[in-house]
Amino acid sequence: MQKRLPVLIVGAGPVGLCLALYLARRSVEVCLIESLRADEFLDQEPRAGSIHPATLEMLDELGLYAKIEPRGLIAPKFQYWDREHDEMFAEFDHSVLKNDTRFPYVLQCERIKIIDEALQMLRRFPACEIRMGTTLDSFTQNADSISAVTLNGAGDKEPISASFIVSAEGARSIVRKVIGVEFEGYTYPERTLTVAVCYDFDKHHGYAYRNYLSDPSQWSNLFKWVQPERWRVHFPTRIDDDPEVMLSDAYIEEQLQKFLPRSQSYEVVHRILYTVHQRVATTFRSGRAILAGDAAHVNSPIGAMGMNSGIHDALNLGEKLTAIVRGDSERAVLDRYTRQRRHVAINHTQSQTARNKKLLEEKDPIVRKRNHDNLRRTAADPKLAREFLLRTSLINSVHEAALIE
Repeated sequence: MQKRLPVLIVGAGPVGLCLALYLARRSVEVCLIESLRADEFLDQEPRAGSIHPATLEMLDELGLYAKIEPRGLIAPKFQYWDREHDEMFAEFDHSVLKNDTRFPYVLQCERIKIIDEALQMLRRFPACEIRMGTTLDSFTQNADSISAVTLNGAGDKEPISASFIVSAEGARSIVRKVIGVEFEGYTYPERTLTVAVCYDFDKHHGYAYRNYLSDPSQWSNLFKWVQPERWRVHFPTRIDDDPEVMLSDAYIEEQLQKFLPRSQSYEVVHRILYTVHQRVATTFRSGRAILAGDAAHVNSPIGAMGMNSGIHDALNLGEKLTAIVRGDSERAVLDRYTRQRRHVAINHTQSQTARNKKLLEEKDPIVRKRNHDNLRRTAADPKLAREFLLRTSLINSVHEAALIE
């Protein structure tokens, strides 16, 4: 008879890896499957990774913080700029959170480095089986178990029996589609162009390591990463513009020169164009099938909420699955996972990112001035700044979720 594992996790991104680490550290047997082969796993897109204080606390609990901190860049401050007038109008310093967290700063550390270190750690735990180059083909469930069928790299089907299946496979979640859960929300009528550039924006222009630029014509975000002179710039584009043109050298150089004119061309090392969604699953659980991270909620990247809130899903869910496997809780505790994390997705992640985008793209000059003045006053007042940062750093969301029964 095939052995039944407690947990099958689909997807070895930050969410799946953090969940697997949480469980394996507590000797809960888990099988983690990932569609990418081991030899191509670290060739993924170098997507961003601004890690907020609340998340750093969780990564420290997993033993991951000590691994990624040397590979990242500590960013205690971030700034708001009026791009139209080339003016920095508000600067927030996480040091006002020194009594609220052991990590009063954001760590700039690309997603690829996080999953690299997490996978290396996870390989040392005998409770976790990792199957690379393996995809989920199908699964069924009954009152007692999950019966999944996977496809290995050779195209062979392999059965897996588990008590629970967790989708950490992203916005196109197969698990979510199989269980028929709606992904409510909308898609923005634009695309976002992200460009990685080798240029010292801080030395030459005074930018902080994290910057939000308000502009009625073309808002932007600007972030520094740990590689020497490596920065990432975000531009909105029209949905009907030709992607081939927008990814061309000429178009990107034009946007960068409009952003910050200089006599020389910019050295562009990476470019990607993507569509932005604001969506939340109607439930994060159906029977023994559970959604986490982008499989459960996707949002605008402004404010760096997506990966952070997904990792929060992982640890919240890990605690509950551990209690169930050990016999300390009934399966109904997973309903609390949905109540807690869906509340956060809607009332914190979605609302904050939508608010961030609206602020940066505001076109009415009177509203723009009022928004900028409000942020300026907030940043200048330590009490108001602390309240603002408790929200944007996701500390409030963790505390609020814990109160939901």
